[in-house]
Amino acid sequence: MTEFWLISAPGEKTCQQTWDKMMAATTRTNNLSTNHKFNIPDLKVGTLDVLVGLSDELAKLDSFVESVVKKVAQYMADVLEDSRDKVQENLLANGVDLVTYITRFQWDMAKYPIKQSLKNISEIISKQVTQIDNDLKTRASAYNNLKGNLQNLERKNAGSLLTRSLADIVKKDDFVLDSEYLITLLAVVPKTSYTDWQKTYETLSDMVVPRSTNLLFEDNDSGLFSVTLFRKAIDDFKHKARENKFTVRDFQYNEEEMKADKEEMTRLSTDKKKQFGPLVRWLKVNFSEAFIAWIHIKALRVFVESVLRYGLPVNFQAMLLQPTKKNMKKLREVLNDLYKHLDSSAAAIIDSAMDIPGLNLSQQEYYPYVYYKIDCNLLDFKV
Repeated sequence: MTEFWLISAPGEKTCQQTWDKMMAATTRTNNLSTNHKFNIPDLKVGTLDVLVGLSDELAKLDSFVESVVKKVAQYMADVLEDSRDKVQENLLANGVDLVTYITRFQWDMAKYPIKQSLKNISEIISKQVTQIDNDLKTRASAYNNLKGNLQNLERKNAGSLLTRSLADIVKKDDFVLDSEYLITLLAVVPKTSYTDWQKTYETLSDMVVPRSTNLLFEDNDSGLFSVTLFRKAIDDFKHKARENKFTVRDFQYNEEEMKADKEEMTRLSTDKKKQFGPLVRWLKVNFSEAFIAWIHIKALRVFVESVLRYGLPVNFQAMLLQPTKKNMKKLREVLNDLYKHLDSSAAAIIDSAMDIPGLNLSQQEYYPYVYYKIDCNLLDFKV
């Protein structure tokens, strides 16, 4: 399970008592979750008006930063095409895996100084993550263009003989070149029709050079044959060939064009390899930055919401619960019993909802205690 519940409850006589009570209810007898204290420093409270406004702003910022974290993670998976199992080992926060980072969370005083107001800290995070989002768009666009152009060229060099590029199949010696009267055409012939081709190609038009056909290449379905004829017979030959289910490819041997195509493919391939390393490094660093910012927002939200709900002076215990999957419903019930005295109206709604299957408690999950979900399952792998 990579889902965490970040909750807070008011301090009893001490915050340690709040912690002990929650531990007793969730782990001592029934093993409903693995719990960790979540350390939030003494942040500047400011005025009530500011806190109320900030509560809404942080909710929006939370969604935005989560979306950027997921975008960076998903793009990392896209870039590491063939090694998606390596994605997880690149998705680290401060050099450790995400679960370790969350369960051992320490506020980063250097990045987000706690002497600043809560609003300033949220603005620092917003600017930082907006910059990551913009940079990701620019870098992804450049890399995707390169990758797309390379794939288009690769596609041209693969597939059926009817459509694929013939540049890497044919040689100069296969053609009659620089002749005023003669030309070499290339015909795609189904394998089942080889005998028909050999019997009929000389008679498809008046001016075909006898015994001029050669099989140059085969794929699973067809063969590519050369045939030499007089230029004035081209249209007639093509027409008759089509009637016999032979396809004449529209191809002219041009060494310079073919060389340019090969050079373009080499250039794109080299550019892609050159960009790959720095791009993966950038994604790794900025995934870490965005994820750390996201968890700091969660900490800010818990702080703001706890002060708004439980009042001043600041006295609450933030706790991180990692529910065991099969016990999630039971854990909710236990937490509800433990904290329903904090907000009887919320508790009553939850009590009734537990009896009515399918009742959704609105989009914003509301409980008598402060609650935010952190889901570390950030990748949407397309199977």
